[in-house]
Amino acid sequence: MTLPEVQNAISEKKICVLIPTYNNEKTLKRVIDGVLDYTDSIIAVNDGSTDSTPQILSQYPQITVISLPENKGKGNGLKIGFRKAKELGYHYTITIDSDGQHYPDDIPVFVETLLQEKEDILLIGNRNMSQDGIPKKSSFGNRFSNFWFWFETGIKLEDTQSGYRLYPLLRIPEKYFTPKFEFEIEIIVRTAWRHVPVKNVPVKVLYDPAERVSHFRPFKDFTRISILNTILVTITLLYIIPRNFVNNFKKKSLKRFLKEDVLESDGSNRTKAFSIALGVFIGLSPFWGFHTLLVISLSVLFKLNKVLAFIASNVSLPPFIPFVIAASLFLGSPFVHGDSNILSSNLDFELIKNNLLQYVIGSAILATSMSALCGIATFLFLNKLNPENN
Repeated sequence: MTLPEVQNAISEKKICVLIPTYNNEKTLKRVIDGVLDYTDSIIAVNDGSTDSTPQILSQYPQITVISLPENKGKGNGLKIGFRKAKELGYHYTITIDSDGQHYPDDIPVFVETLLQEKEDILLIGNRNMSQDGIPKKSSFGNRFSNFWFWFETGIKLEDTQSGYRLYPLLRIPEKYFTPKFEFEIEIIVRTAWRHVPVKNVPVKVLYDPAERVSHFRPFKDFTRISILNTILVTITLLYIIPRNFVNNFKKKSLKRFLKEDVLESDGSNRTKAFSIALGVFIGLSPFWGFHTLLVISLSVLFKLNKVLAFIASNVSLPPFIPFVIAASLFLGSPFVHGDSNILSSNLDFELIKNNLLQYVIGSAILATSMSALCGIATFLFLNKLNPENN
């Protein structure tokens, strides 16, 4: 795209550029000047800087400046910038860090990609973290983040930590729970949960130790990110995956749903065997009250046959519960010096409560052994019926 075409597209699509900044006096002017080559629709959020940032920003009367009295974190600055952008009528915002690592001349990459899409999309700059000159800690942190983003959304990306992004302002959440660096993880995960596509676009990156000032605190911020991912994973397993499963059922005809989402007739013998094994394992495990939720969530996550896993998990239906309890207590008794004669007592949850460790150990043994046995038996049986479906 030519420069006039980029400028026209930015105006027509109602795109602004958001620059959060905190004590980046060495690089801030260069970043703003680079962005001004494409647009003066710029919102700069001065997050309580104590250097010459206010003086630098005062040189640009054509841009919108928001000055915060004290530093409260990048996430807080982005949230304030998003609100301002929506107030001004923008539909999209491109965020670019002020530390000089991003090149403003990559703005056309975001604009052109947006124009090619038929729906709203969230774009993240892919900095190619495997290239020379990238700090090892940054490369490791990015791989860590990529894995958990995939686990939480099912979307595979090569770079989830880049601050160079294009956000669809009308599709992102309105309320957030994190104020600092972890905010950029929260927003892409929760936006993806809203069924907004999230993709990478290639961008350049510059790591200049003489200029770049990083405010990332390795221990504190990594801890905050880990806590956030723990919460997001829990929500994924307990709510997002079951929700998507139910939504697919509502959107499709019963016949199509059974074929595509339940029966999965094109699944291999190995997949079906693993599905049976998973169902048996969950059904015999001591997750009372959560068996169905867990088996459906894990089946969707690992792309297994949901109906087979669900059926297999019903080994714990009420008529079978006394036998499951008895077998678990019996198998667990040798490991905790338990009394196997305990089985002569009434087999109920009070008995489990009084012999909890014995029951848990026995459940683990029973679930693992029966899961492996049923999975192997299923595979051998299916392989005999249809040896080509592997």
